[in-house]
Amino acid sequence: MSEQAPNHEFDTQDPKAAQSNIDRDSSVLAETLDEFNPEVNSGNEETIDSEIDIHAFETRIAELEEEVKQAKEHTARANAETYNAQKRIEQEADKSKKYALQKFAKELLEVVDNLERAIENADANDPVAEGVTLTHKALLSILNKNGVAVVDPEGEAFDADFHEAVGIDPEAAANTVGTVLQKGYSLNGRLLRPAMVRVGQ
Repeated sequence: MSEQAPNHEFDTQDPKAAQSNIDRDSSVLAETLDEFNPEVNSGNEETIDSEIDIHAFETRIAELEEEVKQAKEHTARANAETYNAQKRIEQEADKSKKYALQKFAKELLEVVDNLERAIENADANDPVAEGVTLTHKALLSILNKNGVAVVDPEGEAFDADFHEAVGIDPEAAANTVGTVLQKGYSLNGRLLRPAMVRVGQ
């Protein structure tokens, strides 16, 4: 009875084939471990990626903050310029409104002067003189309502901005207005016509 020969397949296997089988098994084992614990290999990469992304975000945030700051400064300057321009326009409009009647009012002063001369030379008993006086008062009232004021500086200190000296009044105190030869007028504080006066020496 013959004995069965032992199986020597492993012993007689080609060494290269055996190494190939070992490499294959190792690869399969590694893939299996990856499937059960995928975070082992990916953890470090995610950490690195996160660090890179955070740095990029911080840089971008700083850039956006700077842009916002510049935009706010630009807006503030634009608002200031708009406000100043609006104020200038309002001032010019107010100025134009105040002095729009300047030429017209100045021409009316001749009418006022003529009425005053007529009153001075009229007979007190002349009934026409009363009408002229009332007309003179009414005209001055209208002018006053529109910002025209009389400059009648008799007895006041001489002011070259509102008075025009045309002679010396020996009876007046030094640098004081004596005789007023012609009244002056102003429109909202701006001189329309200086008062013609004589001043004490």
